[in-house]
Amino acid sequence: MLFNSFKKQLPTADEALPGRAHPDFQVPARHTVLGKPLEGPYPEGLEVADFGLGCFWGAERKFWETPGVWTTLVGYQGGHTAYPSYEEVCSGRTGHTEAVRVVYDPALVSYDQLLKVFWEAHNPTQGFRQGNDVGTQYRSAVYTHSPAQAEAADASRAAYQSVLTAAGHPEITTEVRPAGPFYPAEPYHQQYLDKNPAGYCGIGGTGVSCPVGVAKA
Repeated sequence: MLFNSFKKQLPTADEALPGRAHPDFQVPARHTVLGKPLEGPYPEGLEVADFGLGCFWGAERKFWETPGVWTTLVGYQGGHTAYPSYEEVCSGRTGHTEAVRVVYDPALVSYDQLLKVFWEAHNPTQGFRQGNDVGTQYRSAVYTHSPAQAEAADASRAAYQSVLTAAGHPEITTEVRPAGPFYPAEPYHQQYLDKNPAGYCGIGGTGVSCPVGVAKA
């Protein structure tokens, strides 16, 4: 019963698992597709964006396939538990969602274009689920790293809501808030679908196109 309850609602800080002071593993040095380091510090001029859009295996692939993206890594974000394990996140008792960190060159791809990839790659109206994946760790989220990102994310959410509503879809449930700690996931999760091309990918969009450049409009 406790497990099921935390699949349907987020735990408070007092209810969350305690976590640990350090991770139990070492993050791989380089991206298996892009060949770049997974963790920072990153080269000057690059920027960071964090997104949650369901199972991070398929979500990460969407972004590493996007031109202008320098590197990606998957992890856990938005909750309370420090350095959680995958099993702890799946219990619903950490408060985290499965997230993708996207490091990109703004001279080659804009944050608005990344937001378009984000909105169109999943269904942001499903609350604590994404397709057949059910639980708080599959919720839709944008974690911002600057006021400009926050403004762009809010504007894109409003613009996408208008076209979703016109297409008969319900309200967007995506949370947009400043980025907190990002805890990298275990090595086997990093670039999972490159290592396992026939692996599971549970994300899928609404089929509704998202307007681009809304933050500048």
